[in-house]
Amino acid sequence: MRIISGSARGRKLRTPPSHSSDIRPTTDRARESLFSILGSDIVGSTILDLCAGTGAFGCEALSRGAASVLFVDNARSALSLIDENIALIPGGRERAHIIRHDLRKGLDHPAFTAAVDVRFNIVFADPPYLTPLTAIILSSLDICPHLAENPLVIIEEQKRFQPPDNLKNLVKTDSRKYGDSSFTFYQST
Repeated sequence: MRIISGSARGRKLRTPPSHSSDIRPTTDRARESLFSILGSDIVGSTILDLCAGTGAFGCEALSRGAASVLFVDNARSALSLIDENIALIPGGRERAHIIRHDLRKGLDHPAFTAAVDVRFNIVFADPPYLTPLTAIILSSLDICPHLAENPLVIIEEQKRFQPPDNLKNLVKTDSRKYGDSSFTFYQST
């Protein structure tokens, strides 16, 4: 896995050992396609990277000019990889923060809320495929007080996943499939 574009283009990201099943990084090809869709919207954005794993999405965003990225994961092994990968991005440490948080507790949990002082323009979540965590994250984001006006929410899931079209505040605007993965895009109503 490599950073595809921007200030850290070509730098190789640290990944989990091949025998590890805890972290499933988004493929370079799928990430490149996603960033082609996002285009210049990344520049100056505040990003929330949930179930961050290796931090590849957030690191790519930092490399492409995101103002800041908050990486959230609950696995110690993921937090260590994220920290190492942030160091590869020029100015990454100044624009990135890492929080260990169990997303099953939601984004309105006091431990999370106390650590967040910005509103996010773009949210990317890559939970373990076909688990209840995806629904929990979507429900939590639907009422999350930490989102900017008209945020873009992107959920990566297994291609068989059937995302809801509408939540209370978020509406599905697009869906794309790449190999075994799918990206579902939501925006505010």
